[in-house]
Amino acid sequence: MSRVFIDGSAGTTGLRIRERLSSRADLEVVTLPEELRKDPSARRDALNSCDIAFLCLPDAAAKESVSLVESPDVVVIDTSTAHRTNDGWEYGFPELAGRRERIAKAKRIANPGCHASGFIALVEPLVRAGIIAADEKLSAFSLTGYSGGGKKMIADYEPKTTNPSGGAEDLPRSFPLFQGGRQYALGQTHKHLPEMVKVCGLDNAPCFSPIVVPHYSGMEVAVSLFGRSLAAIKQCYRDYYGRGLVFFADDPAAAEGGFLSSAGLSGSDAMEVSAYGNDERVILVARFDNLGKGASGAAIQNMNLALGCDERMGLVCS
Repeated sequence: MSRVFIDGSAGTTGLRIRERLSSRADLEVVTLPEELRKDPSARRDALNSCDIAFLCLPDAAAKESVSLVESPDVVVIDTSTAHRTNDGWEYGFPELAGRRERIAKAKRIANPGCHASGFIALVEPLVRAGIIAADEKLSAFSLTGYSGGGKKMIADYEPKTTNPSGGAEDLPRSFPLFQGGRQYALGQTHKHLPEMVKVCGLDNAPCFSPIVVPHYSGMEVAVSLFGRSLAAIKQCYRDYYGRGLVFFADDPAAAEGGFLSSAGLSGSDAMEVSAYGNDERVILVARFDNLGKGASGAAIQNMNLALGCDERMGLVCS
């Protein structure tokens, strides 16, 4: 039985990982008492006594945790931004060419960012195929459920509930601010940009617009292209995505009356890629769950590969 420790299990991603692992009979989840959760000595012992260590922490704390790992046998899966472009860390996106085998052997795995996962799934195969040039200047936007902002943002969007002790019920939030999409990172310094550039082999960061929308989970990333063969792009995706959790869908909007909901794959660990338009203007679209293939689902997929399990074990793949 493999031992797993989640360092930072109180956050959204850590809680989701713990919830998903609770039904796994092949795993023992190492836990620390609440009073020792931030104790360096206790964390050091836990980190070095496990087979898999998930880091669900802010960047600085994740780097500190890595420094505490002394056992050469521990596989560290970091869900923060801290190591995604670092040498010596394998980028944890198994569906990209050659990475599945490297992830299975790696001791340091950087879990991809949610927005970055959609962008990379769309762009990396086309760069590899020569359909997108490395020096191309791309534009992209991403719609994300508010759970991607963690506990604070979830509290901003979700109504308060009745006080269990019998107090008055808090009024649900009805501020116009939270009713529509909210664009952010307007200064073009989003933390996922470096991994988008490096993993795709691009010379330039895309002009990227992330937008929070008022549903709990689900993500839709879109990239625009001009003057490309739509048929060639679709065939590239068909040929590239044959294993794992990413799949090509020819026209998913047909089933939604010509619409593509950003919550369409909420609750799934899979990712759907598609392409629309014509040979003059093409829009590439990736849909998935920001908490699934965009976070905890991807982390568990990487853990499965590191343990030699079926990579879909414990995941929702439909």
